[in-house]
Amino acid sequence: MTRLSIGFIGTGRIAQALISGLSRDPQVSISGYDKIPDSLHSVSLQYGVNAEESVESLARDVEIVVIAVKPYQVAEVLAELKPALRARHLIVSVAAGISTGFIESNCSEGARVVRVMPNTPAFVGEGMTALCKGAHATADDLLAAERMFSAIGKTAIIEESGMDAATAVSGSGPAYMFRIIDALAEGGEACGLDRETALLLATQTMLGAAKMVLSGRKSPEELVREVTTPGGTTEAGLHAMEERDLRGTLVATVKAAATRSKELMK
Repeated sequence: MTRLSIGFIGTGRIAQALISGLSRDPQVSISGYDKIPDSLHSVSLQYGVNAEESVESLARDVEIVVIAVKPYQVAEVLAELKPALRARHLIVSVAAGISTGFIESNCSEGARVVRVMPNTPAFVGEGMTALCKGAHATADDLLAAERMFSAIGKTAIIEESGMDAATAVSGSGPAYMFRIIDALAEGGEACGLDRETALLLATQTMLGAAKMVLSGRKSPEELVREVTTPGGTTEAGLHAMEERDLRGTLVATVKAAATRSKELMK
């Protein structure tokens, strides 16, 4: 397997999740730079990351540069990075709402860029990352990025036109799942369970249901039909959901998040 040398500009939460997964791969060397010294020092101690003194020194030492800062900081980072970029560099951006075109226009001509949208379950090795390539990135570049993010979960390669939707479904999606779990647990409490038991029942049930869908054997609707007995408890619960249009609410939730993602890019 090809050795990867990866440098992180920004060592916040998502960067740390990725670093934690990559640090287990002996074929990966990791460097980092952060304007907050304490953050970089902590990551360096915990994962053996090579702490760099500047963006320029990081670029000299790596072939893959990961932009892991807040969206509003990207332009400033690229201004620092541009003089140090060489033909060997692949730029991977995890900044929400920042297009590959924006990054390319703020880098050297022909810059190879892959844009990704990971999510917070990466912290437990169950992340979902959408990837798309810029105008100059190659198939090998996509494979390298996919290898990186496979260290923290599953990946999907999509067209950039779908990134706002991916952001809305998987990037923001964990928050929706947390709300649903909390609501199910609250329902359990209302029916007489203690909080700890209700939360365990709700959480493990969502995990198991997700794994059944991921197995690919049956569609969500087929699985619903299998667990629903006419006149039974599940049917009663589904009827309450339909009366309150839970499906429509979740579709509207995704649309609202996707719209906001488009606005952020502007």
